[in-house]
Amino acid sequence: MCRYFGEIGYAVHGVDNNQRAVFFGPEGDTRWNQDQLTRTVANFQHHELDIRDREGVLQLVQQLKPDLIVHTAAQPSHDRAAAIAFDDFDTNAIGTLNLLESVRRTCSDSPFVFMSTNKVYGDRPNTIPLRESAERFDYADETFEQGVPESLSIDQCTHSLFGASKAAADLMVQEYGRYFGIPTCCLRAGCVTGPAHSGVQLHGFLSYLVKCNLTQKHYTIFGYQGKQVRDNIHPLDIARFIEAFAAKPRFGEVYNLGGGKENSCSILEAFALTEELTGIPQVYSYSEQNRIGDHICYYSDLAKIKSHYPDWEVSVSLKNSLEQIVDSWRKRLATA
Repeated sequence: MCRYFGEIGYAVHGVDNNQRAVFFGPEGDTRWNQDQLTRTVANFQHHELDIRDREGVLQLVQQLKPDLIVHTAAQPSHDRAAAIAFDDFDTNAIGTLNLLESVRRTCSDSPFVFMSTNKVYGDRPNTIPLRESAERFDYADETFEQGVPESLSIDQCTHSLFGASKAAADLMVQEYGRYFGIPTCCLRAGCVTGPAHSGVQLHGFLSYLVKCNLTQKHYTIFGYQGKQVRDNIHPLDIARFIEAFAAKPRFGEVYNLGGGKENSCSILEAFALTEELTGIPQVYSYSEQNRIGDHICYYSDLAKIKSHYPDWEVSVSLKNSLEQIVDSWRKRLATA
């Protein structure tokens, strides 16, 4: 986001306090990326701020009155959330409310884009009939042939505490759009991935998998025979969509933003693709116990987003994303 919008002429203000390192330990640290942005993006300015700090957020937004707000801050792991319930909800739900209210008070005409998650659907996608092949699952019901639409219910299912806190934030973003007339949208993404990801076991599927491959670190598959399917999208394509939304905003909108069926893969397929790129066999083991609320299969139906923004499309393939991740981890590991 910072690089893309910096390159097209925005003055970019990044709000971060490296809370990811608190949630996940040293491997989740993102200071390296912040330092890179400070060095390489001329019009980037970092603000050391926790979005749970209500007064701090109010003051900063009032000072900046930004033309566009892209809210990506979160406690992002549904496994970790169970151990830190207050931190999870305060970050994901209350932090989002702090930002929304700040925007309402100071720059209510500015588009507000929230990076939501497909976990707001809980395990509801697991009720869709599946077709099993040697390496993956796919949807057997032709209604879902191209993936999960925005009309899927989010009620009466298991979300994980993370999924519930993000759903609370998601609904607030919609409400501020519809009730107050602020141009808002929720992007219910699958796996956002790319070369800047600090992947860890609890969050960052492809990045963590590649890191394990290159370092020959043990990777654990949790349930579903490794055939569980993930939807993957490169952040460049998210940035391109946000640019399109900012140019023609809507109010209280919701989109399932992902790579779609073409950019989906199972864990077994991701192993094969990574091994093809690195020449290194994946070291892994299998646990019968799946993660609570985990999706057996998920990829986004992009019909709605393409109908609203027909000039937008996925431009970075799954293989290209993996190539970039492999290259990035090789460089980082060489200088570690």
